[in-house]
Amino acid sequence: MSDQNIDHMLEQTCEERYEYFLDAVGEEREIWILINSEQHFLKLHSDEDGGYEYLPVWPTQEFAEAYATNDSDLKPKSIPLPQFLNRWLPGLNKDSIEVGVFPGADNSVWITEPTDLEQDLRDTLSQF
Repeated sequence: MSDQNIDHMLEQTCEERYEYFLDAVGEEREIWILINSEQHFLKLHSDEDGGYEYLPVWPTQEFAEAYATNDSDLKPKSIPLPQFLNRWLPGLNKDSIEVGVFPGADNSVWITEPTDLEQDLRDTLSQF
């Protein structure tokens, strides 16, 4: 994917990026997160709505890398979709951690409950 295509996608609305994420993950069957040198995944905090933590996720390695360009300690890591659905999402739900789907160039992000993302991903998978 060219830098121009990456920039164009990152400038889309949260909803447009969310739809792109679902389609791309449905096709590729993997989710991308960022991890640090100690193998800990990136978890962000928002002060909106009383404050909450969320795991940012991306549909491709290129988008995760683009987000991490200002932090040399962060590296993209692929999670196979079955593992994400069966282990990660239930764990995030148990720990009350939301999911931030595909942060944009302006740091806007679609925040969703793990159970809602699971349902949307399963609905998308049923179309393939």
